[in-house]
Amino acid sequence: MLGQRQGIIVWLYSLKQAKTLRRFGNVHYISKRLKYVVIYTNQEDVEQVMAKINTYSYVKKVEPSYKPYLKVEFENSKPDKAKEYDYKMGI
Repeated sequence: MLGQRQGIIVWLYSLKQAKTLRRFGNVHYISKRLKYVVIYTNQEDVEQVMAKINTYSYVKKVEPSYKPYLKVEFENSKPDKAKEYDYKMGI
């Protein structure tokens, strides 16, 4: 089973070497226009993987994803009564 996963965003100069990043984790997305790759790897290995990827000459910048650290419980999650009425009416 997979443990806790975290994304790593790797900005590249060229996409020719994007396939070589598969050895560090699961390649989730490759942007051809903006030239970046999103890789998912184990959360405890993120720092070592980022350091290793950053040593390659075709890598411009490496950033971690902060999604595991974001709070997803919102405080004011009650719907507005006026909007709720409009949705029921079909407006």
